[in-house]
Amino acid sequence: MTASVSSGAHLGAIPVRVRFAAASGTVLQPLNSSMIAVAIVGIAAQFGSSAGVSWIISAMYITTAVCAPMAGRLGVLLGARRVFVAGLVLVALGSLAGMFAPSVPMLIASYVVLAMGISVHMPNAMTMVRAYAERYRRQSRTALTTLVMCGQSVAALGPTLGGLLVGTFGWQSILWVNLPVVVLSAIAVMRADLGGVQSGRLTARNALHALDVPGIALFLVAITSTMLWLVSMRAQPTWWLLPVAVVFLSLFVWWERRATEPFIDVRALVRNRSLSATLARTLVTYSCFYLIFFGIPQWLQYSRGMTAIEAGLTMLPVAGMSVFATVLGARTYRRYGPRVTLLIGTFALCVGGVLIALVESSTAPLVVLALVALVLGIPNGFNNIGNQSLVNSVTTVEEVGTAIGMYRTAAFIGANLAVVTLQMTAGNVVDDAGLHRTGWFIAGVSALLLVGIGFSRHMGNAIRSEVIGP
Repeated sequence: MTASVSSGAHLGAIPVRVRFAAASGTVLQPLNSSMIAVAIVGIAAQFGSSAGVSWIISAMYITTAVCAPMAGRLGVLLGARRVFVAGLVLVALGSLAGMFAPSVPMLIASYVVLAMGISVHMPNAMTMVRAYAERYRRQSRTALTTLVMCGQSVAALGPTLGGLLVGTFGWQSILWVNLPVVVLSAIAVMRADLGGVQSGRLTARNALHALDVPGIALFLVAITSTMLWLVSMRAQPTWWLLPVAVVFLSLFVWWERRATEPFIDVRALVRNRSLSATLARTLVTYSCFYLIFFGIPQWLQYSRGMTAIEAGLTMLPVAGMSVFATVLGARTYRRYGPRVTLLIGTFALCVGGVLIALVESSTAPLVVLALVALVLGIPNGFNNIGNQSLVNSVTTVEEVGTAIGMYRTAAFIGANLAVVTLQMTAGNVVDDAGLHRTGWFIAGVSALLLVGIGFSRHMGNAIRSEVIGP
């Protein structure tokens, strides 16, 4: 799992039209993940009970975490663009079903279908841009910046957009807004020269063998039981799921080490220390990010008495700074490499944690909240561009889709860890004291990450893909 070594300094960027075509579908995941939180109250009001409604979010996160690596593997076997468009179809079907869902269980099922669709896009967008870069001798670094920047800005804008839609048109509007995005993305991708890679023509039997169905099944059980256990920690922990997760994870590793065409090559993952270290760092970083993403909006509503729309607007500086930090982080990565990029992002995360612990209070002026939000946007940009660029630079075009899928899995496990941690540090109602404890937790974890990044020998500094550039 290492890319070829070459300077690539002379290579031009992928055209803007192609970059944004690949990015068009990737915005659906952050859009839906961030808008649903604003709509939960309206959904519960329509169906007369909040029982089971929280499972909409959990089902979406679990499904995305499980399906993302599978989507990357399918893209290599069947063609990245074909799988990308199939994901758009699933998003449309899930959205339509959700708009007319007669009950909460049917709405949860609709979100499972939608999540299967949104899990497809980032892994296969990465595969398509890498394949395009190799085919036309371009560097893919700028395309990766575009993908990350679009995702970051949409994720940060999602609560505000969701609040406006729900407040004006009702909660169903967060689903029908997917449909024009699906149509525009399908047109853009089909018109762009984004064929991706494909492992030749496969018979059904060969496809099943290449897909490693036993490995996928073991992975599904291991990840699903892990996520369900984490979700259960919010109320009544389901402890029996923990040994199930451990057993099936062990069986998955045992099987993959012996499979001729493994779903995830664990031997290569162990050899590629840069990739495995990045995935572990991603899990911890996203846990801190989601503590901010979940905790501060709740605190703004509980302690400051803001509406969902007001809380979303207060978080807008995070969106603006995230986009700026992503562009600056990409330049930093290009000039100084991943270590400096991640040190800046993680130091900013540590500072953000300290500011949450010492500055945020129910009596603080709005300008102070806005300044803290600006600081919190810095790690969002630098850490994501640093970690995803590192994954891109240490994998081949055939491996990058699955690797980015694993990156997404780590991110969503981090999201569920954040839910559990927020319950432990702040409780059900996030007040000033709870938010301050959460801030100190973020600062402490970030400090440990800083030490790890500073002394890590697996930052991929010497590895450069010919399509990445220096």
